[in-house]
Amino acid sequence: MKISKKKLGELNKCYSMAELMVDGEPCLLAAAEKQDPCYLFDAAGNRIDTVWDGPGGVMTMAALPGQDSRFLATRKFYSPNDAAEASIVLAEKTAEGWDVHPVADLPFVHRFGLLERNGRHWIIACALKSGHERKEDWSKPGAVYGARLPEDPKEGIRFQTLMTGLLRNHGYSRTEDGQALIAAENGTFLFTPPAAEDETWEIRQISAVPSSDSVLLDFDGDGKPELGMISPFHGAAVTIWHLDQDGQYVPQWKLPLPEAETEMVHATWAGVVNGKPSWIVGWRKGTRSTIIIRWNPARGTYGWEVIDTDAGAANVLVVTDEHGQQKLICTNREINEIAQYELKEED
Repeated sequence: MKISKKKLGELNKCYSMAELMVDGEPCLLAAAEKQDPCYLFDAAGNRIDTVWDGPGGVMTMAALPGQDSRFLATRKFYSPNDAAEASIVLAEKTAEGWDVHPVADLPFVHRFGLLERNGRHWIIACALKSGHERKEDWSKPGAVYGARLPEDPKEGIRFQTLMTGLLRNHGYSRTEDGQALIAAENGTFLFTPPAAEDETWEIRQISAVPSSDSVLLDFDGDGKPELGMISPFHGAAVTIWHLDQDGQYVPQWKLPLPEAETEMVHATWAGVVNGKPSWIVGWRKGTRSTIIIRWNPARGTYGWEVIDTDAGAANVLVVTDEHGQQKLICTNREINEIAQYELKEED
Protein backbone atom coordinates (compact mmCIF):
# COMPACT_ATOMS: atom_id res chain seq x y z
CA MET A 1 0.00 0.00 0.00
CA LYS A 2 1.27 3.47 -0.90
CA ILE A 3 0.58 5.98 1.87
CA SER A 4 0.87 9.77 1.62
CA LYS A 5 0.27 12.14 4.51
CA LYS A 6 -0.87 15.76 4.66
CA LYS A 7 -0.99 17.75 7.87
CA LEU A 8 -4.23 19.72 8.02
CA GLY A 9 -3.52 21.67 11.17
CA GLU A 10 -2.68 21.70 14.84
CA LEU A 11 -5.13 21.47 17.71
CA ASN A 12 -4.16 20.86 21.31
CA LYS A 13 -5.35 17.42 22.44
CA CYS A 14 -7.40 17.02 19.23
CA TYR A 15 -9.92 14.24 19.66
CA SER A 16 -13.30 14.15 17.90
CA MET A 17 -14.19 14.43 14.18
CA ALA A 18 -17.32 14.43 12.05
CA GLU A 19 -18.38 15.12 8.48
CA LEU A 20 -20.76 18.07 8.01
CA MET A 21 -22.41 19.77 5.05
CA VAL A 22 -21.99 23.55 5.36
CA ASP A 23 -23.71 25.81 2.83
CA GLY A 24 -24.08 22.79 0.57
CA GLU A 25 -20.39 21.89 0.66
CA PRO A 26 -18.81 18.85 2.35
CA CYS A 27 -16.68 19.83 5.36
CA LEU A 28 -14.92 18.26 8.32
CA LEU A 29 -15.23 19.15 11.99
CA ALA A 30 -12.38 18.59 14.46
CA ALA A 31 -12.67 19.33 18.18
CA ALA A 32 -10.57 18.91 21.30
CA GLU A 33 -10.56 16.94 24.51
CA LYS A 34 -9.51 19.82 26.75
CA GLN A 35 -10.32 23.57 26.84
CA ASP A 36 -9.67 24.20 23.16
CA PRO A 37 -11.51 25.16 19.94
CA CYS A 38 -13.61 23.29 17.40
CA TYR A 39 -12.40 23.90 13.84
CA LEU A 40 -14.09 23.51 10.45
CA PHE A 41 -12.14 22.35 7.38
CA ASP A 42 -13.23 22.35 3.74
CA ALA A 43 -12.97 19.30 1.46
CA ALA A 44 -9.47 20.35 0.39
CA GLY A 45 -8.28 20.28 4.00
CA ASN A 46 -8.14 24.05 4.54
CA ARG A 47 -9.24 25.42 7.89
CA ILE A 48 -12.08 27.81 7.08
CA ASP A 49 -13.81 28.58 10.37
CA THR A 50 -13.80 28.27 14.14
CA VAL A 51 -17.10 26.90 15.40
CA TRP A 52 -16.29 27.69 19.02
CA ASP A 53 -13.26 28.59 21.12
CA GLY A 54 -14.48 26.51 24.05
CA PRO A 55 -15.43 24.77 26.17
CA GLY A 56 -13.96 21.54 24.86
CA GLY A 57 -14.33 18.06 26.26
CA VAL A 58 -15.76 16.96 22.91
CA MET A 59 -15.85 13.17 22.73
CA THR A 60 -18.41 12.85 19.91
CA MET A 61 -19.92 14.97 17.11
CA ALA A 62 -22.57 14.02 14.54
CA ALA A 63 -24.31 15.92 11.75
CA LEU A 64 -28.09 16.06 11.96
CA PRO A 65 -29.54 13.86 9.18
CA GLY A 66 -30.49 15.81 6.06
CA GLN A 67 -29.68 19.18 7.61
CA ASP A 68 -27.08 21.72 6.54
CA SER A 69 -24.74 23.38 9.05
CA ARG A 70 -26.27 21.73 12.14
CA PHE A 71 -24.69 19.11 14.36
CA LEU A 72 -24.81 17.61 17.84
CA ALA A 73 -21.77 17.34 20.11
CA THR A 74 -20.80 16.32 23.61
CA ARG A 75 -19.00 18.93 25.68
CA LYS A 76 -17.26 19.17 29.06
CA PHE A 77 -16.09 15.56 29.17
CA TYR A 78 -12.47 16.37 29.97
CA SER A 79 -11.52 12.97 31.41
CA PRO A 80 -13.18 10.11 33.27
CA ASN A 81 -12.35 12.06 36.43
CA ASP A 82 -13.78 15.36 35.17
CA ALA A 83 -17.06 14.85 33.35
CA ALA A 84 -19.84 15.41 35.87
CA GLU A 85 -20.99 18.50 33.91
CA ALA A 86 -20.93 16.79 30.50
CA SER A 87 -23.84 17.44 28.17
CA ILE A 88 -25.00 17.26 24.56
CA VAL A 89 -25.35 20.50 22.62
CA LEU A 90 -26.67 21.59 19.22
CA ALA A 91 -24.44 23.81 17.08
CA GLU A 92 -25.85 25.61 14.06
CA LYS A 93 -24.54 28.21 11.66
CA THR A 94 -26.44 31.49 11.43
CA ALA A 95 -25.89 34.77 9.59
CA GLU A 96 -23.99 36.05 12.65
CA GLY A 97 -21.82 32.95 13.14
CA TRP A 98 -22.24 29.72 15.10
CA ASP A 99 -24.82 29.37 17.86
CA VAL A 100 -24.65 26.62 20.48
CA HIS A 101 -27.74 25.42 22.36
CA PRO A 102 -27.84 22.88 25.22
CA VAL A 103 -30.21 20.00 24.43
CA ALA A 104 -29.53 17.45 27.19
CA ASP A 105 -27.63 17.43 30.46
CA LEU A 106 -26.11 13.96 30.67
CA PRO A 107 -23.29 13.61 33.21
CA PHE A 108 -20.35 11.51 32.02
CA VAL A 109 -21.77 11.19 28.48
CA HIS A 110 -18.89 9.98 26.35
CA ARG A 111 -20.20 8.59 23.06
CA PHE A 112 -23.47 8.96 21.21
CA GLY A 113 -24.77 8.00 17.79
CA LEU A 114 -27.67 8.71 15.46
CA LEU A 115 -29.60 5.74 14.08
CA GLU A 116 -32.43 5.38 11.56
CA ARG A 117 -35.10 2.71 11.25
CA ASN A 118 -38.22 2.79 9.09
CA GLY A 119 -37.78 6.48 8.39
CA ARG A 120 -37.50 7.47 12.04
CA HIS A 121 -34.32 8.89 13.56
CA TRP A 122 -33.10 7.96 17.02
CA ILE A 123 -30.23 8.95 19.28
CA ILE A 124 -28.38 6.61 21.61
CA ALA A 125 -25.98 7.94 24.24
CA CYS A 126 -23.48 6.23 26.53
CA ALA A 127 -22.32 7.44 29.94
CA LEU A 128 -18.89 6.08 30.87
CA LYS A 129 -19.84 6.00 34.56
CA SER A 130 -22.55 7.52 36.75
CA GLY A 131 -20.39 9.22 39.39
CA HIS A 132 -17.30 8.93 41.55
CA GLU A 133 -15.97 9.90 44.94
CA ARG A 134 -12.31 10.30 43.96
CA LYS A 135 -9.97 9.92 40.98
CA GLU A 136 -9.97 6.52 39.28
CA ASP A 137 -13.13 5.55 41.15
CA TRP A 138 -15.14 3.10 39.01
CA SER A 139 -17.59 2.02 41.70
CA LYS A 140 -20.56 3.68 39.97
CA PRO A 141 -21.16 2.05 36.56
CA GLY A 142 -22.41 3.84 33.48
CA ALA A 143 -25.58 3.52 31.46
CA VAL A 144 -27.03 3.67 27.96
CA TYR A 145 -29.82 6.11 27.06
CA GLY A 146 -32.07 6.35 24.01
CA ALA A 147 -34.58 8.80 22.55
CA ARG A 148 -36.48 9.67 19.40
CA LEU A 149 -34.51 12.46 17.73
CA PRO A 150 -36.72 15.57 17.52
CA GLU A 151 -37.00 17.37 14.19
CA ASP A 152 -35.52 20.37 15.98
CA PRO A 153 -33.32 19.25 18.90
CA LYS A 154 -33.48 22.79 20.33
CA GLU A 155 -36.73 21.56 21.87
CA GLY A 156 -34.56 19.35 24.04
CA ILE A 157 -33.91 15.61 23.89
CA ARG A 158 -35.83 13.49 26.40
CA PHE A 159 -33.82 10.36 27.01
CA GLN A 160 -35.03 7.15 28.57
CA THR A 161 -32.70 4.72 30.31
CA LEU A 162 -32.10 1.61 28.20
CA MET A 163 -29.50 -0.20 30.29
CA THR A 164 -27.61 0.36 33.54
CA GLY A 165 -24.73 -1.31 35.36
CA LEU A 166 -22.18 -1.00 32.54
CA LEU A 167 -18.68 -0.67 33.95
CA ARG A 168 -16.26 1.48 31.90
CA ASN A 169 -18.94 2.01 29.26
CA HIS A 170 -16.51 3.29 26.61
CA GLY A 171 -17.12 1.87 23.14
CA TYR A 172 -19.63 2.85 20.47
CA SER A 173 -19.79 2.02 16.77
CA ARG A 174 -22.58 1.73 14.22
CA THR A 175 -23.02 -1.50 12.29
CA GLU A 176 -23.76 -1.80 8.58
CA ASP A 177 -27.31 -2.80 9.56
CA GLY A 178 -27.86 0.46 11.44
CA GLN A 179 -27.52 -0.92 14.95
CA ALA A 180 -25.47 0.49 17.82
CA LEU A 181 -22.63 -1.66 19.11
CA ILE A 182 -21.81 -0.79 22.74
CA ALA A 183 -18.64 -2.07 24.46
CA ALA A 184 -17.96 -2.14 28.19
CA GLU A 185 -16.28 -4.20 30.89
CA ASN A 186 -19.48 -6.31 30.90
CA GLY A 187 -19.06 -7.24 27.23
CA THR A 188 -20.42 -6.14 23.85
CA PHE A 189 -24.10 -5.40 23.21
CA LEU A 190 -26.20 -4.74 20.10
CA PHE A 191 -28.90 -2.08 20.43
CA THR A 192 -31.59 -1.91 17.73
CA PRO A 193 -33.94 1.10 17.71
CA PRO A 194 -37.71 0.56 17.75
CA ALA A 195 -39.39 -0.42 14.48
CA ALA A 196 -42.40 1.75 15.40
CA GLU A 197 -43.12 4.59 17.78
CA ASP A 198 -44.92 2.38 20.32
CA GLU A 199 -42.28 -0.39 20.35
CA THR A 200 -39.17 -0.80 22.49
CA TRP A 201 -35.44 -1.02 21.84
CA GLU A 202 -34.02 -4.48 21.22
CA ILE A 203 -30.89 -5.32 23.24
CA ARG A 204 -28.74 -8.41 22.69
CA GLN A 205 -25.41 -9.32 24.22
CA ILE A 206 -23.05 -10.88 21.68
CA SER A 207 -19.93 -11.24 23.84
CA ALA A 208 -19.11 -11.33 27.56
CA VAL A 209 -15.43 -10.50 27.03
CA PRO A 210 -14.46 -7.09 28.48
CA SER A 211 -14.02 -4.60 25.64
CA SER A 212 -12.96 -0.97 25.32
CA ASP A 213 -14.23 -0.75 21.72
CA SER A 214 -15.86 -3.26 19.39
CA VAL A 215 -16.69 -3.38 15.66
CA LEU A 216 -18.72 -5.76 13.49
CA LEU A 217 -17.75 -6.44 9.87
CA ASP A 218 -17.39 -9.43 7.57
CA PHE A 219 -13.61 -9.32 7.24
CA ASP A 220 -12.98 -12.79 5.79
CA GLY A 221 -15.81 -12.89 3.25
CA ASP A 222 -17.72 -15.83 4.69
CA GLY A 223 -20.99 -13.90 4.84
CA LYS A 224 -20.96 -13.59 8.64
CA PRO A 225 -19.73 -10.53 10.57
CA GLU A 226 -16.56 -10.90 12.59
CA LEU A 227 -16.26 -9.15 15.95
CA GLY A 228 -13.20 -6.94 16.35
CA MET A 229 -12.33 -5.97 19.92
CA ILE A 230 -9.88 -3.73 21.74
CA SER A 231 -9.48 -4.96 25.28
CA PRO A 232 -9.56 -4.38 28.15
CA PHE A 233 -10.48 -0.74 28.85
CA HIS A 234 -7.89 1.45 27.07
CA GLY A 235 -6.03 -1.82 26.65
CA ALA A 236 -3.31 -3.18 24.39
CA ALA A 237 -4.95 -6.27 22.84
CA VAL A 238 -6.44 -6.15 19.33
CA THR A 239 -8.40 -9.32 18.54
CA ILE A 240 -10.86 -10.62 15.95
CA TRP A 241 -13.53 -13.20 16.80
CA HIS A 242 -15.36 -15.51 14.39
CA LEU A 243 -18.92 -16.83 14.57
CA ASP A 244 -18.89 -20.60 15.03
CA GLN A 245 -21.58 -23.07 13.93
CA ASP A 246 -23.49 -22.45 17.17
CA GLY A 247 -23.61 -18.70 16.64
CA GLN A 248 -21.00 -17.96 19.31
CA TYR A 249 -17.99 -15.73 18.85
CA VAL A 250 -14.71 -17.62 19.25
CA PRO A 251 -11.13 -16.30 18.95
CA GLN A 252 -9.83 -16.12 15.37
CA TRP A 253 -6.81 -13.79 15.46
CA LYS A 254 -4.78 -11.52 17.72
CA LEU A 255 -2.43 -8.77 16.58
CA PRO A 256 0.98 -10.40 17.17
CA LEU A 257 2.83 -7.37 18.52
CA PRO A 258 4.24 -6.94 22.04
CA GLU A 259 1.59 -5.25 24.15
CA ALA A 260 4.24 -2.85 25.48
CA GLU A 261 4.30 -1.44 21.94
CA THR A 262 0.50 -1.22 21.55
CA GLU A 263 -0.43 0.35 24.88
CA MET A 264 -3.73 2.25 25.03
CA VAL A 265 -5.33 1.27 21.74
CA HIS A 266 -7.99 3.91 21.22
CA ALA A 267 -8.64 4.89 17.58
CA THR A 268 -10.90 2.52 15.66
CA TRP A 269 -12.87 2.51 12.40
CA ALA A 270 -14.17 -0.48 10.42
CA GLY A 271 -15.48 -0.44 6.86
CA VAL A 272 -14.52 -0.92 3.23
CA VAL A 273 -11.33 0.81 2.03
CA ASN A 274 -10.46 0.57 -1.66
CA GLY A 275 -12.97 -2.25 -2.02
CA LYS A 276 -11.58 -4.34 0.85
CA PRO A 277 -13.05 -4.84 4.33
CA SER A 278 -10.64 -3.09 6.68
CA TRP A 279 -10.16 -2.29 10.34
CA ILE A 280 -8.05 0.77 11.15
CA VAL A 281 -6.78 1.05 14.72
CA GLY A 282 -4.31 3.31 16.49
CA TRP A 283 -2.76 3.46 19.93
CA ARG A 284 -1.68 6.40 22.05
CA LYS A 285 1.31 4.96 23.91
CA GLY A 286 4.17 2.62 23.02
CA THR A 287 5.01 3.10 19.35
CA ARG A 288 1.89 5.32 18.98
CA SER A 289 1.16 3.70 15.61
CA THR A 290 -1.89 3.59 13.35
CA ILE A 291 -2.38 0.43 11.28
CA ILE A 292 -4.83 -1.11 8.82
CA ILE A 293 -5.88 -4.75 9.31
CA ARG A 294 -7.25 -6.95 6.51
CA TRP A 295 -7.98 -10.56 5.74
CA ASN A 296 -5.38 -12.18 3.46
CA PRO A 297 -7.20 -14.95 1.53
CA ALA A 298 -3.98 -16.38 0.09
CA ARG A 299 -2.58 -16.97 3.58
CA GLY A 300 -5.91 -17.71 5.24
CA THR A 301 -5.26 -15.23 8.05
CA TYR A 302 -5.05 -11.53 8.79
CA GLY A 303 -2.27 -9.13 7.95
CA TRP A 304 -1.61 -5.48 8.73
CA GLU A 305 0.29 -2.49 7.43
CA VAL A 306 1.56 0.53 9.33
CA ILE A 307 -0.01 3.82 8.23
CA ASP A 308 1.87 6.09 10.64
CA THR A 309 3.95 5.86 13.79
CA ASP A 310 4.78 8.16 16.69
CA ALA A 311 1.41 9.83 16.09
CA GLY A 312 -0.90 8.65 18.89
CA ALA A 313 -4.28 8.84 17.20
CA ALA A 314 -7.32 9.34 19.44
CA ASN A 315 -9.81 8.76 16.61
CA VAL A 316 -9.79 7.87 12.92
CA LEU A 317 -12.37 8.46 10.20
CA VAL A 318 -12.54 7.45 6.53
CA VAL A 319 -14.24 9.98 4.23
CA THR A 320 -15.01 9.92 0.50
CA ASP A 321 -14.40 13.04 -1.59
CA GLU A 322 -16.38 14.36 -4.57
CA HIS A 323 -14.26 12.23 -6.92
CA GLY A 324 -15.04 9.02 -5.03
CA GLN A 325 -11.56 8.87 -3.52
CA GLN A 326 -11.30 7.73 0.08
CA LYS A 327 -9.13 9.53 2.60
CA LEU A 328 -8.26 8.69 6.18
CA ILE A 329 -8.47 11.52 8.71
CA CYS A 330 -6.76 11.13 12.09
CA THR A 331 -6.78 13.26 15.21
CA ASN A 332 -3.24 12.49 16.34
CA ARG A 333 -3.84 13.61 19.90
CA GLU A 334 -0.41 12.85 21.28
CA ILE A 335 1.27 15.28 18.84
CA ASN A 336 -1.65 17.76 18.60
CA GLU A 337 -2.00 17.10 14.87
CA ILE A 338 -4.97 16.73 12.53
CA ALA A 339 -3.75 14.72 9.53
CA GLN A 340 -5.07 13.31 6.26
CA TYR A 341 -3.76 10.15 4.62
CA GLU A 342 -4.26 8.80 1.12
CA LEU A 343 -4.17 5.00 1.01
CA LYS A 344 -3.51 3.64 -2.46
CA GLU A 345 -3.27 -0.03 -3.35
CA GLU A 346 -0.04 -1.13 -5.02
CA ASP A 347 -0.20 -3.37 -8.08
